[in-house]
Amino acid sequence: MQRRVAQRRSRTRDDIVAAAWRLAERDGLVSLTLRDLAAEVGMRAPSLYGYFDSKAAIYDAMFAQAYRELSAVMSTVLADPSSDPADDPHAWLASGVRQWLAFCQDSIPRYQLMFTRVVPDWEPSPDAYAASIDSFARMRDWLARVGVSDDRDIDLWTALVSGLAAQQIANEPDGRRWVDLTDRAAQMFLQEIKARTAS
Repeated sequence: MQRRVAQRRSRTRDDIVAAAWRLAERDGLVSLTLRDLAAEVGMRAPSLYGYFDSKAAIYDAMFAQAYRELSAVMSTVLADPSSDPADDPHAWLASGVRQWLAFCQDSIPRYQLMFTRVVPDWEPSPDAYAASIDSFARMRDWLARVGVSDDRDIDLWTALVSGLAAQQIANEPDGRRWVDLTDRAAQMFLQEIKARTAS
């Protein structure tokens, strides 16, 4: 009996989070209200507190879910048996960045929640942030496969690819203008790392 209650509660929480994403896609993240969210799932607003103790907790659940989705997408790069980073580090990096950029473009609200401060006065709780830390660790593993492990180099990489995403989403969310710079960006990055380590 308790197990069925827990499963039902978990499904309802999942339904609430899915509804929150639908509203965010339609109206924007900062326009999310508990009244609209409750109506979307067929509840009254106070009933939401039986599942989430605040709107911040709903954002937390969305944030953690988004990072789990990103980790699942990016794990395909590491698992691809046809791609060996030792054979072509540039292609390895560029392929991963294109997948990440496609993930960012697929949902602007998700991108904003994960990578910007678009929601005023909210930051992820430590529990929610753990999913981000896990995703960052996966990225470090991915970069290590092409010999990039220095923290300064990783900072440079994140700044470079985050800039591509920010420019693409701000200026041409459905286009390819900055996505098409991926190969050049990966090449520049690897050349800079090679030149620095050789000196």
